[in-house]
Amino acid sequence: MKAAIVEKYGSITVRDVSEPTLGDYTALCELLCGATCAGTDTHLIEGHAPFCNWVKLPFILGHESVGRVVKLGRKVRHYKLGDLVTRVGAPAEHGLNVGWGGFAEMGLACDHWAMAADGLPASAWSGSRANQIVPAGIDPTVAPMFVTWRETLSAMLRLGVSAGSSVLVAGSGGNGLAFAVQARNLGAACVAMVGSPRLAGKAGVDCYVDYTDSDYTKALNAVRPDGFDFIIDAVGRAGVADRLLPCLKAGGRYLTYGLDDCDAITFNAGRARGAFTVAACSYDEAETHPQVCDAVRTGKLDASLWYDAAAAFPLARIAEAFAAVRNRKCVKCLVRLHA
Repeated sequence: MKAAIVEKYGSITVRDVSEPTLGDYTALCELLCGATCAGTDTHLIEGHAPFCNWVKLPFILGHESVGRVVKLGRKVRHYKLGDLVTRVGAPAEHGLNVGWGGFAEMGLACDHWAMAADGLPASAWSGSRANQIVPAGIDPTVAPMFVTWRETLSAMLRLGVSAGSSVLVAGSGGNGLAFAVQARNLGAACVAMVGSPRLAGKAGVDCYVDYTDSDYTKALNAVRPDGFDFIIDAVGRAGVADRLLPCLKAGGRYLTYGLDDCDAITFNAGRARGAFTVAACSYDEAETHPQVCDAVRTGKLDASLWYDAAAAFPLARIAEAFAAVRNRKCVKCLVRLHA
């Protein structure tokens, strides 16, 4: 099978590798399509910390892929042939590591429900709980977005965002856009964004300010004079927190979700209006899978806001897909993993 491999930092190679070995509790899947991630995938390609500490060269890239079940291990009982499964990837074997392994032609989904029921230790299956079945009727080209949607929704719910909240999102890439849409879906009373002007139409927010403005806090404070209940930094750049803190309501909560400068983010408490909470970034994809399924079926989540499925890149041209994202020609790209 073909797979996209990072053999040296800064480049991607597509070459032949061995197909995954089917285990008792795994389902072999034909991987249909995957989405580029300007966060995790790009950091892995470039070898940025902390990702390079977790995943060693060479590795198969990709953590937003979806697969169709074509073969079942002998102890699998929660998947059936033809099921569409999220977050499927090739495993680490045959001398290759994985950066989740989703950009390959074949991958494995783990029947973590069966493993738990049969008494296997959580360490053997907990990392596979993102393997969830996509309901019939949802297009496979939409399913790669489930990863971003589930993560961001879970993070927001754990943060405490609810109906009536005011939310400020820093960053207008794939994750920032997801936070803004999810906040609106949760019934937030006010959603604002600091980001790139080219994405102003996509966000559907109450206030959109250009991140290059020298003093964007003035515009934000005009919208919410008493400050925002929640600020979510979807990029994680050093210095952003100190610019945003004057916009946080006293007693508000600040979440850093992005990891661009994960080792250099600081908070100058003197910039804040009063006491505030720096919230830990915590999420669980599995816990929000049902809600995301419902939101897709009711039209509240639309993958076309993130990528054009009709302009999907073949696996052989995956480097061009990442270049398009890097050059800001698009938010994300869809990659076809089978011809």
